[in-house]
Amino acid sequence: MILFCDTSALVKLYVKEEFSDEMCAVAEKAKAIAVSRISWAETMATLARRVRECPTDAGVIEAVRGNFRTDWSNFAIVEVTQPLVELAGDYADTFALRAYDSVQLAAARMLQEGTGEALCFACFDTRLQKAASVLGMQSATRTA
Repeated sequence: MILFCDTSALVKLYVKEEFSDEMCAVAEKAKAIAVSRISWAETMATLARRVRECPTDAGVIEAVRGNFRTDWSNFAIVEVTQPLVELAGDYADTFALRAYDSVQLAAARMLQEGTGEALCFACFDTRLQKAASVLGMQSATRTA
């Protein structure tokens, strides 16, 4: 099984928060973990926000950034292409998704169609999870 993580799910592999244990357990079972190229920027922005909100965690977050940078090359990365963003635009309209959520969904869908393997979609947004389900993706997580 391929595990596709949107950024909310990916961050839980690095920062201890609600559902982190669940995400780590699912990730351990996966044949591969896939992410969209935009997850790099979204993850770094999330970590930067955490430092702004709690400056005393800066050292811990810097270690998390280092681990993330090291692990990045191990992920199956779905590139953001013109066909992908066009599909994302359709999904934004069809499922009433935010822009980057629709890009994440389109990336997972293109991966699913391109590999023919079982794909589990991990996210913590109810609307996004429902859209993935409509598209025939297995849920890897409970929505928060």
